[in-house]
Amino acid sequence: MAFVPVSRSSVADHVFAQLRDAIVSGRYRPDDPLPGERELAAVFAVNRHAVREALRRLQQLGLLRVSQGGATRVLDWRVHAGLDLALSLAQSGDVLPVDTLVRDMMEMRACVGVDAARLCAERADAALRSTVTRAVEEYAALAPDLHAMGEVNIVLWRHIVDGSGNTAYLLAFNSLVAGAVAVGDVPPERRAAELLDVAGHRRLGAAVAEGRGDDAAAQAHALLTAPLTTPTTPPGRERRA
Repeated sequence: MAFVPVSRSSVADHVFAQLRDAIVSGRYRPDDPLPGERELAAVFAVNRHAVREALRRLQQLGLLRVSQGGATRVLDWRVHAGLDLALSLAQSGDVLPVDTLVRDMMEMRACVGVDAARLCAERADAALRSTVTRAVEEYAALAPDLHAMGEVNIVLWRHIVDGSGNTAYLLAFNSLVAGAVAVGDVPPERRAAELLDVAGHRRLGAAVAEGRGDDAAAQAHALLTAPLTTPTTPPGRERRA
């Protein structure tokens, strides 16, 4: 095995990262056994406690099946892992490039956001509809400050996802706005076509406020897919409402 001995600082992190990358890259295939703790400790030149901690974290990510008294075997991450793996992989551009992960997260964001907007328009109560309307105007007032708009955009979408009444969407949203590949951490210039479309956000807010689910979904789709299809807006070319 071509693993590299690591320094004594954060040794469990280094062991975890190297094993994670080996599994995701296919060096270990599903159902392959991992070497035992003693052998891994020798290969990495660390103590067995660090190896045990790394294996525990890999198990939590859905990469390993640990059997008491038996072999530790690799699981198929495409079947067993969740969004936590994507956030973890952002630390290793050698396995899945960060740009690819960011694109994938933004595509997922669009899928969740479109349906959340539709459900919010159909399910939200009057108080939440008013909250969305106010959030849109607070957002619009920040144009053309992309950085400030990016921060408030997350607040606006949290209201919309909350109004959808879908707990799974809310948990996915939390993953999409936190961590190393979070949408909120994407340079706002990359999202300029979306963020600077103030009129589009107002149309979204109006559709939600008026209970027009299909219109809300259509406007959400236009906004959330814009960064995936539109080049970055050059300085001085911002759109204002």
